[in-house]
Amino acid sequence: MRGRQRVASREHILGHDKDENLVRIPNAKPSWRCSLRHVIVASLSSFLYGYHIGVVNETLESISIDLGFSGNTMAEGLVVSICLGGAFIGSLFSGWIADGVGRRRSFQLCALPMIIGAGMSATAKTLWGMLLGRLFVGTGMGLGPPVAALYVTEVSPPAVRGAFGALTQIATCLGLMGSLFIGIPAKEIVGWWRICFWVSVIPATMLALFMEICAESPHWLFKRGRTIEAEAAFEKLLGGVHVKPAMTELSKSDRGDGSDSVKLSELIYGRYFRVMFIGSTLFALQQLSGINAVFYFSSTVFESFGVPSDIANSCVGVCNLLGSVVAMILMDKLGRKVLLLGSFLGMGLSMGLQVIAASSFASGFGSMYLSVGGMLLFVLSFAFGAGPVPSLIMSEILPGNIRAKAMAICLAVHWVINFFVGLFFLRLLELIGAQLLYSIFGSCCLIAVVFVKKYILETKGKSLQEIEIALLAQEAN
Repeated sequence: MRGRQRVASREHILGHDKDENLVRIPNAKPSWRCSLRHVIVASLSSFLYGYHIGVVNETLESISIDLGFSGNTMAEGLVVSICLGGAFIGSLFSGWIADGVGRRRSFQLCALPMIIGAGMSATAKTLWGMLLGRLFVGTGMGLGPPVAALYVTEVSPPAVRGAFGALTQIATCLGLMGSLFIGIPAKEIVGWWRICFWVSVIPATMLALFMEICAESPHWLFKRGRTIEAEAAFEKLLGGVHVKPAMTELSKSDRGDGSDSVKLSELIYGRYFRVMFIGSTLFALQQLSGINAVFYFSSTVFESFGVPSDIANSCVGVCNLLGSVVAMILMDKLGRKVLLLGSFLGMGLSMGLQVIAASSFASGFGSMYLSVGGMLLFVLSFAFGAGPVPSLIMSEILPGNIRAKAMAICLAVHWVINFFVGLFFLRLLELIGAQLLYSIFGSCCLIAVVFVKKYILETKGKSLQEIEIALLAQEAN
């Protein structure tokens, strides 16, 4: 009798364990493999962003000779910077486009001006033709990054969302390095710069075509009331067993939040002011750290010490790529906040080395090693935190009903400050000198450390709905 009871008891326990396992399966972490291919396609927009930023670096001299504005520094500056004006316009409207037509169609709209603009630049016969082509490309550059940040955040499993976010930064680095590599023959081969622009049409066309077979953001579909399509998208991205838990989680915060009901006034000074303040300030501090001044004018610093520009650009590119790979590995292990703090601290230290290099304490080889070493350390520090994290963390902490529009405004702030830093850097360098200017950049990095410590919420491993609930609790406190 006891034996029978033991057997029955054992069977009951095993049966109970089996039931528990069946319940636990949906709660297991979704595989990253399903969503990876969708993220890679989306990262093509970041690759194009990096490519078009760097395509005029090696080719500008031959472009100016062929189009007849050689020696005109204002015209050369416009060729480089006019895409920033286009990017501001593209970024400003990106949220409304992403909410209106969806993330997939937004990527395709981003590819269109890049294809048209690249063709116009490649076939340009005058300066105005080149400027118009660069302006078209700029609108695509502005539209791509915010939509990529939204899409990657919304389609990635929480456990790997940080790594996938860093993947877009790696794509940007590869695009930048690719454009520099392709542009090397431009000084020897007449008309090679036209090939450099035509090459960019290939990844832009791939982005437009491959987006047709990628999943739409289930968050956007659910927000539009297309529940069945949202379930199908989750099945593509996470696997069938995770659809129900994902839909349940999604309905916790997104139920009844129509994006069309949000007014611009609510974003700027209404109930969403606090999160908008955090996002805009974070992007402003990212640019006020001086990173784009370093990217734009690093070759000038290297050349002053006798280092050729192609070697200088390669060193900066390798440091940028290496830091981005480190970010991808550590983002979901250490967390976003830790990487941001370490990144801004490293950048502040690097600017300190630049200040010392520009002072009377350093001379000759000592000054060279401090200046070049400080610059490379600055780029490396930026790449593992301050580069990839702001876009990712803002797309995570912004509530679902304002995410796209709020990202558009925050990134518009980024483009405005980017433009003015690039515009006034050399002028300020002449007026106040390297020591004071680098001290200002370093101070902004230290201010960023304090800001991140006080305002940034850690989002590692949390679903978007959990983050939104945590932010509401934080605001209530």
